[in-house]
This record gives sequence, structure tokens and C-alpha cells, in this order.
Amino acid sequence: MQAARTLPAGPAGQTTLRAMRETDLQACHGLSQHLKWPHRLADWQFHHAVSRGWVVALARTGAAPETSGSGMLCHCGPEHATLGLVIISDALQGYGLGRAMMQQLLADAGGRSVILNATAAGRPLYEKLGFQVIDTLSQHQSATAQVPRTALPPGSRIRPLQAGEAPALLTFDRHASGMDRSAVLTALLKFAEVAVLEQDGRVKGVAMLRAFGRGHVIGPVIAADLEDAKTLISHWVNACPGAFLRIDVPGKSGLKPWLQDIGLACVDDVVTMCRGSAPHGDAQWRIYSIINQALG
Repeated sequence: MQAARTLPAGPAGQTTLRAMRETDLQACHGLSQHLKWPHRLADWQFHHAVSRGWVVALARTGAAPETSGSGMLCHCGPEHATLGLVIISDALQGYGLGRAMMQQLLADAGGRSVILNATAAGRPLYEKLGFQVIDTLSQHQSATAQVPRTALPPGSRIRPLQAGEAPALLTFDRHASGMDRSAVLTALLKFAEVAVLEQDGRVKGVAMLRAFGRGHVIGPVIAADLEDAKTLISHWVNACPGAFLRIDVPGKSGLKPWLQDIGLACVDDVVTMCRGSAPHGDAQWRIYSIINQALG
């Protein structure tokens, strides 16, 4: 990781781009709250533990430097990385700091292809930096979702992930995502619950549930087909009656209409973009919901 460097000064004072520290996370959380993002401080702490972060520090005349911008990059093996949580405070908009942050994060990626999820506001900058749209992503959430309970087919069951199955789960995810997300998923397994869909002793899919933002997030969901993905999502919806649930699904998943039908309203649509070669998993498996928008 490169050393800190001074950036062009805006009217508010001198700005410096430097490596993110644990002590910056409270201020970064405040930046996301200003944008009405749902992240808890604990969510920022998790991202910091699995990613490489940078901040923009603003030094006003006669005042201590304050954290006024953020960005994080997570390596997913030697070929891919995911990028997110890029924020520049309102006072520093329009001075090229977003571009400087992105250039630093891309430098950290080395030769890796980089994936991100872009809002309409961020998309023009990302396109100028060489990113291309590869899919859409829909954010769904609700505290009132309901799915009619139906019996599983004969020989099928949903069970918790068993002790010793983590290595198989990591391999499963590599086949589905086309990336090595072992470090992130190993960290998630310390506090996430995992539902495993099994038929006649053969694993057909997995789905994680964990605390995030305003409640809980369902993801990632990995399955062989759409119906198996629906079965796993239904399991967590029925297991958490009245709980606030969120799930972010790729457009290619085909889940958006069904999620709205069961009461998980779509509250936002963004585009997934890639700079470099997009990851390709095995045809047998598919990612039906992501970890979150910053980690893919």
C-alpha cells in the first residue's frame, strides 16, 4: 500500500489521501449515515477487517484533521477484487477527490479485474475509468414478507451447515462466483447462520443470514436453479417472522418479480460494473443474492 499523499486543496482546507485506520471507522460510519445508508458501525468494522481502505483527511486551518472521505477494496484471490463504500463529504464535492480515491483503489487492485455496484451518480466517473456494465442489482427489503409454507420434495431437507463443512462451502462458492472469496466468507462464518438445501444427501444450495444494517440480510444465496434459490430464501423468511430482512439480487437471477410478490419490496436498482474481465462461475451453480453491495 502506498504512502499518504497530499491532494489538491479545496476551499475548506488541505486534503490528504491516506490508509484507513481503525480509529477512522466512527467517522466513516457518520459519512454513511449522512447519506442515509443503513450500515452499522459493526458493518464498517467488518469491511475494514477484510478490505484495504483509504480515507480523505481534511485539515482545516487551526483544526485537527477530520475524516471526510472513504473507499474500500477487497481482494478476491489473484484475479479479482470488489470495490465499495466510496464516499466524499458534501464539502469536498467537485474537486476531483472521488477520482483520486478511485485511482488509489485501482492501484491497490494491481492487475486484478475490479467489480463494483454503481449508483446513477457514480456511474459516469466509473465509465471514464474503464468500467462497463455487466448486470443490474435490485435491493429488496421488508419487515412483513411472507411465503406460504409448503412441504419439500421427498428426500429433500434444509439443515444447518455442519462442523467441518466450511472448506466445502468455500469451494462451492468459488465454483459459483468464479472468484476466490475464501477470506471474506471465512470471516462471515464467524457470525452468520448457513442453511444448506440437500436432496438425497447431495447439496443443492446454501444461503447465509446475518445481522446487517436495520435488521438481517439474506446472502449470499448459491443454488443450482431458481426454484432451489426460492426454497432457501423462503426458509429464512419463514424463520424470521416480523424481522426486517434485506436481500440484494442480480438482474440475471430472475428473482425480482417473485421477491416483490412475497412482500420484499424493491427499494433501489443499481448497475454492476467491471473493469477488466468479469468473473465466470461454473454453469452448474449461480449466485442468486450477493453478500452486500460493497463486497459483491
